[in-house]
Amino acid sequence: MQIDNQLEEYILAHIDAEPDLLKKIDRDTHLKMLHTNMHSGHLQGRLLKMFTQMIRPQRILEIGTFVGYSTLCFAEGLEEGGEIHTLEIDDELEDVIRANFANSEHGHKIKLHIGDALDILPSFDENSFDLAFIDGNKEVYWSHYEALLPKVKSGGFILADNTLWYGKVLQKVHSSDYSTQGILEFNSKLSSDSRVEKVILPVRDGLTLIRKK
Repeated sequence: MQIDNQLEEYILAHIDAEPDLLKKIDRDTHLKMLHTNMHSGHLQGRLLKMFTQMIRPQRILEIGTFVGYSTLCFAEGLEEGGEIHTLEIDDELEDVIRANFANSEHGHKIKLHIGDALDILPSFDENSFDLAFIDGNKEVYWSHYEALLPKVKSGGFILADNTLWYGKVLQKVHSSDYSTQGILEFNSKLSSDSRVEKVILPVRDGLTLIRKK
């Protein structure tokens, strides 16, 4: 759900500033990239950093790197010795992603994997991640979640982005909007998943916080 522009400006003026590198990535993304809605941005980025500092994970798994903005926010909050594995299916973004990571003092904490998450996830050990972020293809959100959940430790957390999907979750008819259908499937199945605790936060476009029991 999108908030009023004036209210958003007020929020951004009263939270921690966006680091210079992330500000540049944000500007470049809006100038050069399509689908800029896939980009986390200032407010959500500061939230991801703070979640990381609160949870204090040793290993983070991210599905959907895009240009690496959210990855760098996790890396900023991650203690030295921790690592982030981030998965991106679009190989055309690899050069941009690697350049952004190379320009960050936190880039050494990040391991980039290019390919389909459903092919890559089986290569990770079970119960090996403390925190995970789902922000990939909305059409297969539930498949990503099912493949990811065994990799997260008991007591670990998963964040799922875009779970209010511009308010489209309230529409009665979705026809061939497969992304909306994917989000609806995810929300519906997650709501009755007894393996986890969950709450939807109305931040930006909806962020679901999930804790594995």
